[in-house]
Amino acid sequence: MREILNHLYNHKTLQREEAEDVLTRMARGEFNNSQIASFISVYLMRSIKVEELSGFRDALLNLCIPVDLSDFNTIDMCGTGGDGKNTFNISTIASFIVAGAGRHVAKHGNYGVSSTCGSSNVMEHFGYRFTNDPEILKKQLNKAGICFLHAPIFNPAMKNVAPVRRELGVKTFFNMLGPMVNPSFPGNQVVGVYSLELARMYNYLYQKTGKNFIILHDLGGYDEISLTHPFKMISNQKDATLDVSVFSEKPLAPSALEGGNSIQEAADIFMKILEGKGTPEQNKVAAANAAMGLKCYHPDQSLEDCMAEASEAVASGKALKSFKTLIDTQ
Repeated sequence: MREILNHLYNHKTLQREEAEDVLTRMARGEFNNSQIASFISVYLMRSIKVEELSGFRDALLNLCIPVDLSDFNTIDMCGTGGDGKNTFNISTIASFIVAGAGRHVAKHGNYGVSSTCGSSNVMEHFGYRFTNDPEILKKQLNKAGICFLHAPIFNPAMKNVAPVRRELGVKTFFNMLGPMVNPSFPGNQVVGVYSLELARMYNYLYQKTGKNFIILHDLGGYDEISLTHPFKMISNQKDATLDVSVFSEKPLAPSALEGGNSIQEAADIFMKILEGKGTPEQNKVAAANAAMGLKCYHPDQSLEDCMAEASEAVASGKALKSFKTLIDTQ
């Protein structure tokens, strides 16, 4: 590791194969926590290059425990996290709305690192038991239209890195990798990213995957649609900056998106929105992000129709039913 760190400290970058090798060795426990922290810190002080990101992604995909869900045409709704906004669990709620609308969702998630409550925290709070058993996951997709893939049990080699990430408590390049290493390899994906630079890198990498994809970046710095600012939307078909008016009469106040200061508070907000009892602002933001999931499935469908379908899935109780069915199907 000393040679690698000296290489990076001299403002040099890693080739794709070098990046893959070092992350593979890190996952296998060849480096101590101080070395891992030093390596991660390099990318807190400079931007990651696309070749490095590609190599890190390849390493995690090679190390993961894959799960075959190819009997279903699945979508993942996942943000990078790391935007520091501490919003409510928007992408997780949107996932249940999409499932309630009749699509199949293979939601990839993890515990919060730089936020109060990640998707795995909220699912665990409600009694969901994480599993990598393909038969259970398929049963959940059949009955609830959704399954949840808790990242650590599909990539156990990363246990050597997890304590360092928790102690650092800030966004790292592992936030960038999360959405790209769903072990079920879904054919459709909506990804929220916290910067325009990362959106461009994701676009470059996702163009090579054959997936239907939509990459979202809110210009207020959010890794999802917040309706507080215009947002960038990059897909297989187009690259556009859209105004909040496509989903809302006026921009929302950032305070309307706050996710609480504890897992309990985050869970309370989560449940109220699924029950149709969220504030108008919360409901609108959740439905807007779900609408992007439906748009990813059906590129020719208008955003207006996607928003109407998402809103109906909440109002009819279908999204809540999907959630409750998932919790009961274990």
